[in-house]
Amino acid sequence: MRLVTVLNLIILLSTLNACAVQQPVPQSVAKLPEPPPPASTPFQKEFLQRINDIRSKGCNCGNTYMPPVPPVTWNMQLQMAAMAHAKDMNKNKYIGHINRSGKSSKDRIAAAGYTINGYRSYAVGENIAWGQRSIKEVMTGWIQSEGHCLNIMNKSYKEVGIYMENYYWVQEFGGRK
Repeated sequence: MRLVTVLNLIILLSTLNACAVQQPVPQSVAKLPEPPPPASTPFQKEFLQRINDIRSKGCNCGNTYMPPVPPVTWNMQLQMAAMAHAKDMNKNKYIGHINRSGKSSKDRIAAAGYTINGYRSYAVGENIAWGQRSIKEVMTGWIQSEGHCLNIMNKSYKEVGIYMENYYWVQEFGGRK
């Protein structure tokens, strides 16, 4: 009986190995684009939930009512641009949309790989803050500030990436069609 079991195991392993051999993909087959990664960390999930809750309901940005707009998704290139700026502001102890090298948010976002290449249109924006101790606190501040709120509610923005370094917050928005 044991011989049969060992023989079956050898046959099974041979079959699995044969199935595991990958055939080369013909060069003429176009590779489908990767879907955007879902928010995977609690930080990303909480930010997306808070942003998209506001976007789904609409809100007043100062004296301007902004109607509901579609949700945004997380974008790692935008997060990388946000991270670079948050780290730079923390290292050099300043708060501003233009860094010490004279680069704007659009420059940083493009440097992270988020460009118009291959798209018909392109829109980017940035919110920054310093000192808030939680996502709830920074989002409340941004919604109470007309310009920051308008960025959050901008229907041209389809994606977001956010980073916080030592309570320097950067929220990068992008939209490409």
